Amino acid sequence: MPSNFVAELQWRGMIHDVMPDTEEHLNEAMRAAYVGFDPTADSLHIGNLVPIMLLAHFQRAGHKPVALVGGATGMIGDPSGKSSERNLLDEATLRHNQECVRAQLSHFLDFDSGAENQAVMVNNYDWMKEFSFLDFIRDVGKHITVNYMMAKDSVKNRLTGEGAQGMSFTEFTYQLVQGYDFLHLYQNEDCTLQMGGSDQWGNITTGTELIRRIGGGKGFALTCPLITKSDGSKFGKSEGGNVWLDPKRTSPYKFYQYWINSADEDAEKYIKIFTFLDQQTVESLIAEHKEQPHMRLLQKRLAEEVTTTVHGKEALEQAVAASNILFGKSTADSLRALDEQTFLDVFSGVPQAELSRASLESGVDMIAALVVHSGFLKSNGEARRALKENSISVNKEKVNESKTLNASDLINNKFILLQRGRRNYFVLHVN
Repeated sequence: MPSNFVAELQWRGMIHDVMPDTEEHLNEAMRAAYVGFDPTADSLHIGNLVPIMLLAHFQRAGHKPVALVGGATGMIGDPSGKSSERNLLDEATLRHNQECVRAQLSHFLDFDSGAENQAVMVNNYDWMKEFSFLDFIRDVGKHITVNYMMAKDSVKNRLTGEGAQGMSFTEFTYQLVQGYDFLHLYQNEDCTLQMGGSDQWGNITTGTELIRRIGGGKGFALTCPLITKSDGSKFGKSEGGNVWLDPKRTSPYKFYQYWINSADEDAEKYIKIFTFLDQQTVESLIAEHKEQPHMRLLQKRLAEEVTTTVHGKEALEQAVAASNILFGKSTADSLRALDEQTFLDVFSGVPQAELSRASLESGVDMIAALVVHSGFLKSNGEARRALKENSISVNKEKVNESKTLNASDLINNKFILLQRGRRNYFVLHVN
């Protein structure tokens, strides 16, 4: 028998709305549930982590998760929570994005073990592409009234909200297409539950209505809260935009830093939502954190758990090592071990200057490096004093006035890190 999935979500604070009798329905036997993912990019981002965790907990409770990639709906655009239409993609791009999404979901879901509740991925383009417009409005559209569709918040907000620009017929039909997805999966995958963010409630219940009117059955709905940050800023965004799951878009170091920089109030919420730690472990961590908040135990454990799940243990270790370079003790070896992107991420915002490769070939003395080539220090006298005080490092190694910079000092064949004291850095970028 499955374990109690709804109870698991409740203590984690992951339920916003749930249709009556859903818990009983799930406790009776193994069920199938689906969540839809937007395939308009070749990577998911951390805003997608909540619905991903819904499916992961669902599978761990003994049920079968269905990940739907909206190839057809991705060609339309969901009006929920948006003020304008999205760009439409061609089929080849959507297929590529689907494979990338599946690879990322496989860190959370079992697609390959052969277990009875093995996850499956489907693309609604596969059943919508042969559906003619006339067939759709005859077989599906006639079962849902315009009055019913107009009553949905996602439609009302676009038509009457502040700065409303209206919506196209294409987007107006979105809830019908998503509703039909639920009916199709109900009929072909025995899928009785759809899950998503709270902004999806209207679209999901349109699906349950189609199951009732066309399929003669009963579908269930469950939504989770939309995640907010305590300071009012948008969850999942950094200064550079989205925090992506693809390490080529957001390095594991920056990913790790996003979580470790969480406010205490947010970390207490996030550790329940974004990790698989059990209730007793989470409650112990929260209590321990409150006794020693300066140790940031919650943030560290949160960042470790999420980074390991998404990027693996090795990437976590590299992210921690990279963090120590700026914020703790580290060695020249750990600095040289950084790849180029992580180096740039770690020293983002640090002053930089360009140095020609030709000048490096003939050697650059330390006084010139600190003053003329970088402007890191203001004068030759200041540079000499700093070097005599043993406060200058090159690539994390202390140097004196006799040091000459050359090609052997290059990190990734293009950077030299100058440092004064513990916290003052300067990057020479060699071209």
